[in-house]
Amino acid sequence: MASNSRSSRSIWTFKQNKMFERALAVYDKDTPDRWHNVANAVGGKSAEEVKRHYDILVEDLISIETGRVPLPNYKTFESNSRGINDLDTRLMKKMTL
Repeated sequence: MASNSRSSRSIWTFKQNKMFERALAVYDKDTPDRWHNVANAVGGKSAEEVKRHYDILVEDLISIETGRVPLPNYKTFESNSRGINDLDTRLMKKMTL
């Protein structure tokens, strides 16, 4: 019997996750056979696996948005009057055109 627990989820590579994200943008909720289309775009995953991956993503987003997952304490930078902080300034100086 298959379990729906998080421990039973399959391994997803970085590339598969990127393909999954792109496929979700192409095949919205109104697309017929959405999960089969997403699975075909990802490759190596069944429609059931991509649907479960999506459900886990939605669960994670809900947890974040409802405050059940604390946000990390990012170092803040002082902003100048244009809203550009020191980090932005340093990064722009390193850019070449």
